[in-house]
Amino acid sequence: MEMHQVRYFLTAANSLSFTRAAEACHVSQPALTTAIKMLEAQLGTPLFYREGKQIVLTEFGRRMQPCLGQILEQAKAAESIAKDFRLLNQVPIRLGVMSSIGPMRIASLLAEFQRQSPGVEVAVRDGAPEALAAQLDADEIDVAVLNALDGLGDNYRAEPLYTEQYVVLLPPEHPLIARNVIALRDLSEQPYVDRLSCELREIVMGVCSDMGVKLYAPFRSERDEWVQAMVMANIGFAFMPEFSVTHPESVRRPLVDPAVERTISLITVLGRRHSPAVAAFVRTIRSHRWI
Repeated sequence: MEMHQVRYFLTAANSLSFTRAAEACHVSQPALTTAIKMLEAQLGTPLFYREGKQIVLTEFGRRMQPCLGQILEQAKAAESIAKDFRLLNQVPIRLGVMSSIGPMRIASLLAEFQRQSPGVEVAVRDGAPEALAAQLDADEIDVAVLNALDGLGDNYRAEPLYTEQYVVLLPPEHPLIARNVIALRDLSEQPYVDRLSCELREIVMGVCSDMGVKLYAPFRSERDEWVQAMVMANIGFAFMPEFSVTHPESVRRPLVDPAVERTISLITVLGRRHSPAVAAFVRTIRSHRWI
């Protein structure tokens, strides 16, 4: 049984005309009639009564019509899956990640995606939220994971993934290390390692100014690994998102009064059609257990 035979039969069964069925299938009428006769021979029973130019389904034909219809639909579904699988492996996924997001969370996501879609490549670009939004606009990246703050505009869809608290990263010999939590006022005039890449930096600095908290920064860096190394070298403390801390011997305490947190979201462009690979990746992001 060939799929074109099934398709010819179903088209003829719907139109009850070999002529119209041949036109709909873009084949000659003799070719369609021959294919249906071969199908009847394979099944061992006529599917149609032929009365001149008129055709009528036999009782067997009526019973076979839904069965063969399901076979054709399943064949189409199989072809679609095969096509998507081929496309899935053609183009790397271009993922934009805000540079201040800790790599361990993204690494666990990518590991899960590789288990679900082996062989699909992912290229990661990091940057500030505004730069990633511009790359989304220019179709230079497919999706982004970032802190949207007050929003990026009406062209984007933001889907919250997880929320993380800011902590105080302390040097191993810091006088506040015995405390379970640390208030912002406790840090006034303490040596401070300034984390320049933080998208909430200006907000935190504004709160410090309003509260009269004075911070002196003998060291500044846009790179989180340098910030953590300088804290461990006893140069000063630093503010960091809890999931961005990677140094194995780091000492961290929750920041309170005020507490600071951020929400990390999946950002996509409204109305942009995703490739099969990107669509699969987005599904993994949405179902991933972030906490």
